Amino acid sequence: MSEQSRRPRKPAKPYRRPQKDPVRILAFEALRAVDERDAYANLVLPPLLRKAREKGDFDARDAALATELVYGTLRRQGTYDAVIAACVDRPLGEVDPPVLDVLSLGAHQLLGTRIPTHAAVSSAVELARVVLGDGRAKFVNAVLRKVAQEDLDGWLEKVAPPYDEDPEDHLAVVHSHPRWVVSALWDSLGGGRAGIEDLLEADNERPEVTLVARPGRATAEELLREEAAVPGRWSPYAVRLAEGGEPGAVPAVREGRAGVQDEGSQLVALALAGAPLEGSDRMWLDGCAGPGGKAALLAALAAERGATLLAAEKQPHRAGLVARALAGNPGPYQVIAADGTRPPWRPGTFDRVLMDVPCTGLGALRRRPEARWRRRPEDLDNFAPLQRALLRTALDSVRVGGVVGYATCSPHLAETRAVVADVLKQRPETELIDARPLLPGVPALGEGPDVQLWPHLHGTDAMYLALIRRTA
Repeated sequence: MSEQSRRPRKPAKPYRRPQKDPVRILAFEALRAVDERDAYANLVLPPLLRKAREKGDFDARDAALATELVYGTLRRQGTYDAVIAACVDRPLGEVDPPVLDVLSLGAHQLLGTRIPTHAAVSSAVELARVVLGDGRAKFVNAVLRKVAQEDLDGWLEKVAPPYDEDPEDHLAVVHSHPRWVVSALWDSLGGGRAGIEDLLEADNERPEVTLVARPGRATAEELLREEAAVPGRWSPYAVRLAEGGEPGAVPAVREGRAGVQDEGSQLVALALAGAPLEGSDRMWLDGCAGPGGKAALLAALAAERGATLLAAEKQPHRAGLVARALAGNPGPYQVIAADGTRPPWRPGTFDRVLMDVPCTGLGALRRRPEARWRRRPEDLDNFAPLQRALLRTALDSVRVGGVVGYATCSPHLAETRAVVADVLKQRPETELIDARPLLPGVPALGEGPDVQLWPHLHGTDAMYLALIRRTA
């Protein structure tokens, strides 16, 4: 036996079980749901948080961190993908999606939060050991150690092309939007670099929670008595909750007398309700009413005038959401499941009609950051026929002298002005109404007569509104 073989071997290190971190495991589960099931984080995350609180795993700080990890990772996914791609030795498409989710969570902790570098890397590696196994955890550790060698600004200098060489691609990487979305937003916004950068930055900010006091059932003054409540900017029915405010804790929200509704959506409903009419004002229609926020506000406004709202929604389950939102409205209303392109009502029935049409949702990227990665340019072609058909239905449904509001939660010109121009070209018996005076106090509304709201200018979703009167 050789001298070497007689040497005692070093004892193997005992295996250490991975430490389970409930916050990061929950964040990973939310990202997997978004990726695997095309779920939306704002629908997936609340029940996960509620379940964690019921188990006693979470306090308010844990919930806040989990929320930041999920939404922060989704908002900056494009930027983090570019950084991670520079740190791996294979195309990003060849990295398993669960591994990429763990890497993205780790990159956000390193580049988008104040979590110390060592804690960010070690927590991501421990998460990888729990959800991926020890083998792939080593890969996560190696990649994140490379990511940790630079801060965010340093990485952007390396992975983003210079602005002077490719402005749109530069903005796409720096502000984490697909290039085609940057191009479309810039076309709609107009102007130079400062405006589009402000808009893209606003898309990456956490939106405030805004409440609406439904007229006749609650008041803004009542909501303002809640802790962390401040007045809305533009709508007399709007109240904003400061960071940490919980809508479900507000009695008026629990009772359905108030709701969560972006101020841009409130302004669209208020402008339609305030448009001057010739003749009667008894019958109103919300032709694409789901999930019911605008319908609830319109129904309350209609009730104050003795008018009736018909809320129509094609999908039965969404019609059920509308019915819930309108329950308890003091005035007469009706909710039906009906296809707005094949309406069951007679032409010329209504005095006021709102068509908030299905769209790409590019105006709500603050609230649904994952939508920017899910949408494709060809989606515009899919929505275009439906949007035009719904606007034509709205114009058929309103009486002579009545008003139609065409609205979208997208600023894309193909979903806004192009639709209105195409339809009105074939409808000489119509005229555009200047919508700007119907949004009193709201600045920067452009040249009109239509209105485009913006996150960076108005603090709202990027809602579009055109008001059209039928003249003959």
